[in-house]
Amino acid sequence: MAVSWSGAKEGDNVLDLCCGSGDLAFLLSEKVGPNGQVTALDFSKEQLQIAASRQRMRFKPCYKNIKWVEGNAVDLPFSDSYFDGITIGYGLRNVLDRPKTMEEMCRVLKKGSKVSVLDFNKSTHPIAISFQDWVIDNVIVPVASGYGLGSEYEYLKNSIKEYLTGDELEKIALEAGFSTAKHYEFSGGLMGNLVATR
Repeated sequence: MAVSWSGAKEGDNVLDLCCGSGDLAFLLSEKVGPNGQVTALDFSKEQLQIAASRQRMRFKPCYKNIKWVEGNAVDLPFSDSYFDGITIGYGLRNVLDRPKTMEEMCRVLKKGSKVSVLDFNKSTHPIAISFQDWVIDNVIVPVASGYGLGSEYEYLKNSIKEYLTGDELEKIALEAGFSTAKHYEFSGGLMGNLVATR
């Protein structure tokens, strides 16, 4: 969903920001094909090493088009209007200065291009909160542990409570310079995806 809503297509130059161990980067590489380019940026050297090792175990030609970059989301090392699309999967929640990160994404996107931000939805409904807690404890942390990252994901419940609502995400995207911004909820309000167009 995050990849589709980013508008990425064959031959595009795209960014997967806060890429972690590379799940969205691999999906993006399939979308843009061997003639496209995927730049996957994260601040964690450990996550990037895991992503690169996963890339070496995959054999589709398009997977060769991924470049792993260590960097900071609030100071992107790219020129203005450089990318045709941006995705973030479960990463914006971990950035301390989200307005600045939105400004940076807007700066490096070409006019008319989109950013797609997928994450857990910040809910105020007790049932949705209980369901989120159960999914984190019984699905997310065990899966992450398989990659050796269980301890990094145990903070998840608190980070969701400190995250932004859909309305707040739309507001900071518009203030950052995006022309449109819409947040969509799905999975019974458990998840959300912001789509913003420069």
